[in-house]
Amino acid sequence: MITAMILAGGTGSRVGADRPKQFVEILGKPVLGYTIEIYQNHPLVDAIEVVCHKDWKQYLEEMVEKYHYKKVKWITDGGETFQDSCINGINYLKNHLQDDDYLMIHYGAAPFTSEKIVSDVIRVMKEKNSAITATPVYQLLASNDDNGESKTYYDRDKFIQIACPYGFKFSYIVDIYARAKEQGLLEVIEPHTTSLMYALKETLYQAYGDQTNIKITTKEDLDLFEGYVLMKQKRENQQCEKKF
Repeated sequence: MITAMILAGGTGSRVGADRPKQFVEILGKPVLGYTIEIYQNHPLVDAIEVVCHKDWKQYLEEMVEKYHYKKVKWITDGGETFQDSCINGINYLKNHLQDDDYLMIHYGAAPFTSEKIVSDVIRVMKEKNSAITATPVYQLLASNDDNGESKTYYDRDKFIQIACPYGFKFSYIVDIYARAKEQGLLEVIEPHTTSLMYALKETLYQAYGDQTNIKITTKEDLDLFEGYVLMKQKRENQQCEKKF
């Protein structure tokens, strides 16, 4: 069984909206709706859990019903931080998943992810028990020093950009958080599961990623996503016209 855990517990204040960024509407539908549809429409994903900001749970429940997101099986409370939300979601799923099941972690405000990316994360996590989405660094890479200066150049081919989704065998991700808690890392390592894995000296296995797979952080990102949705709609309409 493959379950997607979508994290929608944050406030996303940097977009400058009157609501958390995952609930901002793009062409009449919340960003979170587009993110859920990534997994609702993927043939290899069996179930979805949404870890939601407590003030928006009713809104989410109504949205799930409105858009008929049948794979959304569970909604649970988000936490104060990314790690808190992950832990809440994982702990809740301990009563629903088996050790040999798989869990994918995805940000609620990351709606750009393609089916190709999800499929490759699934492939790698089944081979290695874990996977991250890895995108090559295409821009020049240099240091960000004091006083607006840059003094060091880096070879970009030696670096990757890490994005969601992450994929894990369920027993593996449970063990990651158990060990992190035992070692006191949860209080000092932020903000991601991958940060804990590096601190625990775990190897991160790379799956396919590309430049379109960004997380919405700013108002400009919302504008980019609106254009992305319009482009997809145009292509779908063109394909329908060709069939007829």
